Amino acid sequence: MRQLLTRSRTLNAMSKSSLQAGSVVYRIASFGLVSLFAGILVAGLFIPGALAASAFSRNVADAMETLPADLEISAQSERSRVIMANGEELASFFEENRVYRPLSEISPVMQQAQVAIEDHRFFDHGAIDVKGTLRALVRNSTGDGGTQGGSSITQQFVKMAQVEAAKQRGDEEAIHEAQEKTVARKVQELRYAIALEKKYDKKWILEQYLNIAYYGDGAYGVQQAAWHYFGTHADQLNVEQSAMLAGLVQNPAATDPVHYPLIAVERRNVVLDRMASPDVGVISPAEAEEAAKKPFDPARVQPMPNGCVGTRYPFLCDYVRRELLTMPELGPTPEDRMNTVNRGGLRIETEIDPKTQDAAERAIADRISPRDPVIATMSMIQPGTGLIVALAQNRPEMGGDVGAGETYYNYSVGGRLSGEDMGGAEGYQAGSTFKTFTVAAALEQGISPSKSYNAADDMNFGGQTFENCEGAFTAPDYKVSNSTGRNGNMNMKMALAYSVNTYFIHLERDAGICNTAQMTQKLGVRLANEPQENFTKVHANNPSFTLGTPEVTPLSMAEAYATFAARGKHCNPVILKRVTNRAGDEVKVPGGKCEQVISEEVADQTNQLLQAVMNGTGSRARIPGGMPQGGKTGTIDDNQAVWFTGITPEMAGVSMIAIDKTHPYWGSENWYRGKPSLKGIQLPDSGTYLEGSGSGDAGAWIYAPAMAAALEGRPSTPFGKPASMPGDGAMNSLEPQPTQRNGG
Repeated sequence: MRQLLTRSRTLNAMSKSSLQAGSVVYRIASFGLVSLFAGILVAGLFIPGALAASAFSRNVADAMETLPADLEISAQSERSRVIMANGEELASFFEENRVYRPLSEISPVMQQAQVAIEDHRFFDHGAIDVKGTLRALVRNSTGDGGTQGGSSITQQFVKMAQVEAAKQRGDEEAIHEAQEKTVARKVQELRYAIALEKKYDKKWILEQYLNIAYYGDGAYGVQQAAWHYFGTHADQLNVEQSAMLAGLVQNPAATDPVHYPLIAVERRNVVLDRMASPDVGVISPAEAEEAAKKPFDPARVQPMPNGCVGTRYPFLCDYVRRELLTMPELGPTPEDRMNTVNRGGLRIETEIDPKTQDAAERAIADRISPRDPVIATMSMIQPGTGLIVALAQNRPEMGGDVGAGETYYNYSVGGRLSGEDMGGAEGYQAGSTFKTFTVAAALEQGISPSKSYNAADDMNFGGQTFENCEGAFTAPDYKVSNSTGRNGNMNMKMALAYSVNTYFIHLERDAGICNTAQMTQKLGVRLANEPQENFTKVHANNPSFTLGTPEVTPLSMAEAYATFAARGKHCNPVILKRVTNRAGDEVKVPGGKCEQVISEEVADQTNQLLQAVMNGTGSRARIPGGMPQGGKTGTIDDNQAVWFTGITPEMAGVSMIAIDKTHPYWGSENWYRGKPSLKGIQLPDSGTYLEGSGSGDAGAWIYAPAMAAALEGRPSTPFGKPASMPGDGAMNSLEPQPTQRNGG
């Protein structure tokens, strides 16, 4: 017994060092292996009678019994699919592009073809084809006819299963060991094969084999191979298609029909001949001859995109991917979670609605080109649920060809330094859209909407006392000017409707910058590329906070305004509806975590004030149809970015156009009054003329048509009515101003 194992180990060591196929030493050593393997085969319960009773066979059987028999059979890696709200597939993620199919969903002729070429006595012999293995060993040991495989389908599956399990563990050493051409591995493989056939029937093994096998050009398993090469499914494969696929398994890298069509056809015809041979006979010679005449049609080859690049909505897809990476249910680390996504066969159902996403993209594309030196976005969120309805931008293609207008940035979301890297860039100042947060903070502090200030055109607030999150401080020389032509004594409604800067510095002073910053945060606004605590630690020290100086993300602005529309209920953005694993079990997904962050009364009062804006600076952004709506314009210094943030009870939307600071167009020759600006320029690629207005550029051109399309067919409901809203004189009769040009 000990001598037998020592002999195996010695030959194994020799095969790892100096033995090369075809050498004299190799042939002598291999001839020795024939004797060893003959004993093993006998011991494997394949040759009955006196031979099996011999002492040698008993010793070999004992040796086999000392080896592990429990093969680790992991669930085969399968691609995960991202499904949109209409049931269409948006994307798939995979390390191995496989879709598992039971044997009942694989055409019988495919099963026959694979068995015919790999192991035609598969259903007649045990775990090992004695005749085939001995023939291969003899030929390999003598060098007569070159090397020849003799592994049964069960043995091949054992090897594939070991490799697959090692891949799923990320164990490179085990992957290598499972494929080593050594005696020790072969003996262990035999042991596993024998144990496997005692546990499972032949059909189970064949099903596993047809799904785990690699068929070349990235196609794993017969289903994806059928789809990739022929645009069909595994249960629809015909004779010539089945023969071609069956012929790929032995050398997929050198025979796949996409790259080697002539070789693939030759190999297919070998399989057809084998299927029609007298000792197999699953098809007739006439059928084989007819099938061999069929050419391979490259026009039927289907692409197999992996990941988000090249999908219909790559940045929505990437948002989904990044959301999955935050889910501890998929693994303890982001790397483990991505491995689960790539191998776990997940069905990832999303709330992505192609109708509204297309409308948002179309609204942008009608005015702004991917190659224009600006960034344009449109984000929509459903109030009360956090559902992301649309995330669109003027650069919809993901890639590195900057000249063609491609990008890897999702301009609506946060970047690496924000605390949740969703693939965003540097963020953008939101301008006067922040004034709404000052309104909410003031209302929460008990300041009445009728509060009146003298809002002169130009004011210096130097020497006045403001309050940050550490206490009171005195502002240095601080001059503020209005930009919309409105000034004088006014209340909150008039000031918001016409975006009067000096009024809001007064209001912020009384409400407190810290309270305003905290209100902004709890409503959902996120800094784009800096820690979120900077809202209160850094930005609350600046009296210009109410004028929208922090750089924030468009999606979070939609999230915050959705909180107003939902009567004070804040919900995190939601993109995932349901995730199920390959067994059909649901995986917990991040929900909206909705909670009441401000009172309904404060939200209702704010919404009523926002409705007045649609008769002021926001008049050009009105959604047609007479539905209840509110909004706020935003323009930053030098008109470098313009915004429109709007709400109906059913939807919150945010549109933005900003200069692309990285674009070479913004050399000094294209500056406006000494600085880059959107004011009065004609975009070089689309030819669109920009006036630098939140209501016009962002509101009328992008926001209004996108929201109209998203709301089409939805019932319209009124905003909640505040319990108390003091009379405000002339503002009660504020009339629509269809030609209001500026959006502060």
